[in-house]
Amino acid sequence: MKFSWTYEGDGDRKVRSFLQSHGVSHRMFSQMKHNGGAILVNDKQVYTSDYIKKGDVATIIMPVEQGNDLVVPDFDPIQVIYEDDHFLAVDKPYGVTTVPGHADRLHTLVNKVKGYLIDEEAEDLVPHVVTRLDRDTSGIVLLAKHRFAHAVLDQQLQDHSVEKFYTAYVSGILPDDHGIIEAPIGRLEGDFIKRTVTEDGKPSKTEYWVEQRYEKDPEHPMTRVKVQLHTGRTHQIRVHFKHIGFPLVGDDLYGGPLWYGLKRQALHAYQMAFYDSFGEETRHLQTDLPEDLVALRGVED
Repeated sequence: MKFSWTYEGDGDRKVRSFLQSHGVSHRMFSQMKHNGGAILVNDKQVYTSDYIKKGDVATIIMPVEQGNDLVVPDFDPIQVIYEDDHFLAVDKPYGVTTVPGHADRLHTLVNKVKGYLIDEEAEDLVPHVVTRLDRDTSGIVLLAKHRFAHAVLDQQLQDHSVEKFYTAYVSGILPDDHGIIEAPIGRLEGDFIKRTVTEDGKPSKTEYWVEQRYEKDPEHPMTRVKVQLHTGRTHQIRVHFKHIGFPLVGDDLYGGPLWYGLKRQALHAYQMAFYDSFGEETRHLQTDLPEDLVALRGVED
């Protein structure tokens, strides 16, 4: 895959510095050097230590990503929300793990996306997961189709400029219409899976807005909230609402009640926005609630 930029500066500038200003990382320079890529200025191969002048066109050619044979393609269909040459957004159902691991190496979202790319006869066959969801959380997962797109979005994640919104049903009646939970999250000692609020954890920030309170059934009080993540810790929403005494409905791992036949935590990633530096515009993604969570909306009808 090829990308080009025209240098408009007045003074001479090193090729490396100019390309870095467009998001080319040290790792990408290494990959181009060792895996068959190239750096060109005005269609002639150059070194990163060479200089460019005003009007020069710098080009990078990224090596093709053939894919890892250990990641077996799964050709089950996926629900695509958005796709272009650089990005792929998928509506992940609950019960599907995002990346291969000990629990599942054959039927994860990454396996399914690889199968999809093969069916599409894509040149690059390595799905780069940008945002991931817990197995039993549904909603938008954003993937990059090549290394460069991944590097660009990874920087946005570090800058907290990717906006992510969720719908959650928490047990109990939240008293405030709006709140911010700031509490550090780390691993629960002696447990490989669970996280907890702990003094030596990573800074974590969750913001929420109450959308509806379900109070008619005193044995099953719930609150539906819109949630925005300002950091991206593992299990962050689930841990934060447990921490303030309102665990998610269906979240057995964190003490949430198993009400209304729900078979997973009541959490859905329904909206996302990120800046597409290739198309030079902000992409807005959205998906509807799945049926099991839509059913909860009718609890007070």
